[in-house]
Amino acid sequence: MQQLPRHVEAGLSWLRDDGPHADIVLSTRIRLARNLHGFRFGARADASDRQAVLRLAGEAAAQTKPLQGSTTLVLPSLAAGTRQLLVERHLVSRELVAGAAGEPASDAAIILSEAEPLSVMVNEEDHLRLQSFLGGFRLRDAWRSIDRLDDELGAHLPYAFHPEFGYLTSCPTNVGTGLRASVLMHLPGLVLTQEIGKVLQGISQVGLTFRGLYGEGSEVVGNFFQISNQTTLGKSEEDLIDHLQRIVQKVVQYESDARAVLLRDAPTVIEDKVWRAYGLLRHARSASFEEVMNLLSGVRLGVGLKLIPNLSVYVLNRIMIFSQAAHLQHAADDPLPDGEADVRRASFVREALAGEERGATGHPGHGGGPA
Repeated sequence: MQQLPRHVEAGLSWLRDDGPHADIVLSTRIRLARNLHGFRFGARADASDRQAVLRLAGEAAAQTKPLQGSTTLVLPSLAAGTRQLLVERHLVSRELVAGAAGEPASDAAIILSEAEPLSVMVNEEDHLRLQSFLGGFRLRDAWRSIDRLDDELGAHLPYAFHPEFGYLTSCPTNVGTGLRASVLMHLPGLVLTQEIGKVLQGISQVGLTFRGLYGEGSEVVGNFFQISNQTTLGKSEEDLIDHLQRIVQKVVQYESDARAVLLRDAPTVIEDKVWRAYGLLRHARSASFEEVMNLLSGVRLGVGLKLIPNLSVYVLNRIMIFSQAAHLQHAADDPLPDGEADVRRASFVREALAGEERGATGHPGHGGGPA
């Protein structure tokens, strides 16, 4: 059975806080949907189609520079907890893991690059979903990375392409470029100033959409919003990236302005909110993931406003990932009884924050969690 080694940091390079506007934009992701000519798409594909696609994708990956030495994980061969861990790291979609009958299809897979923040989902809604995942606001960097991978894979694979419509996909909204670009943003300032509705309405009017932490169908929690393009037909990849770049820059400015207003007009209220959130995380003995996310929102706001010294966005990002259920299970090695996950989560968060405090006073700290 394939397992992710405990030391592997697969898909976690985006947690670093060295990207632009990392206090507001957690991550940038670009995904390209591609299908192979001569094989049926999506739900119409049978086992022989999917097996052939997996074989061809693996052979092509071995011949591309970005994916040389990559790891291919066939999802049914992974333990259920490991599959969920990949979902929590945003490396695979819930649809790829669940399949049509609650279990991944026999030929559903993820190809992980060892050297770059790149991956390829195989046999999800489309034959291939190429992904680039970077920290901070780095749309153009992510685009250059995924474009290079697309070109190299396309040299070895027969992409389904129509001269008038572009790349052919299972869902009509992806036809054309097959591109979905998204940024995960933390917008507590706009929520607290009650400007968020106006901003979200504005982005919907210019061809963008928003989703929750895990993308389509997920709820917004902790004031985290995933903003992305809606359609691709009739526009070039560069046009789509430039459009999203301009709009997200405006949202970043709106959020920065809202935070400044809060600090100017209600400094005591904001400081109290921030430090209460920090105190609860620092001392709680049991906490649900949703509670941790909401408290992290207050702490992250405090870090962005420089109200909390000696606490990095990187550690907050790690807490967000490693306090999820599958990561707690992975760290424990044994099944967690009912209610134990909340206790383990609170303990992990306390230790991660204590590690930062020890580091700030010159004592060694571990920087944020199990790997």
